[in-house]
Amino acid sequence: MRPMTASYLVVNSYDLSLLHIVINRFNECKSVYCYQVTMVLQRYLLSATRQCISRRRILGSLRQTFCELRYSYSSDSTRKYTDRHEWVVVEKDIGTVGISNYAQESLGDIVFAQLPDLGSEIKAGDECGALESVKAASEIYSPVSGTITEKNSEVENKPGLINTSCFEKGWLFKLKLSNPDELNELMNEEQYEKFLKSDVDKDH
Repeated sequence: MRPMTASYLVVNSYDLSLLHIVINRFNECKSVYCYQVTMVLQRYLLSATRQCISRRRILGSLRQTFCELRYSYSSDSTRKYTDRHEWVVVEKDIGTVGISNYAQESLGDIVFAQLPDLGSEIKAGDECGALESVKAASEIYSPVSGTITEKNSEVENKPGLINTSCFEKGWLFKLKLSNPDELNELMNEEQYEKFLKSDVDKDH
């Protein structure tokens, strides 16, 4: 059997709490033996606490990285894009519309969102709303034609959701498509990425 070392301990908050209790019990005993055991356990506790803190930092960093990647990129193969950086995902003739990560990054911190009214009939390419940030303003153009069935009231109350979750919580509005064939005129993920790259290359 291998001797127990600090690295052998299962490090989590529950284990550390138990270790504290054990040390306190040994502290109540005044014998030399108890004192020696207490010293050993305290060394274990110090090492285990450091290990626990280090692990929490690593896990916290990984969670943060995952969230950033999740919010900055979407691999949904059904998502379509316009050259004005709006996107649409369609399910059963209902399209959910938002702006791309590139668009929200270009705008900066968004502070105001004006969304289309329910029941409004719009055509593909129509201006149907606006977004304002601390440094710019931009119109919203519908990727497809249809009738507005829902708008994201959360975004109206908290426009910053577009910055933190442009593909999920930060969607803008939904509409019932009147001409689904218009989707064929939009870009898929791969085409949009190439479009962005060519756009950046032009600027340089």
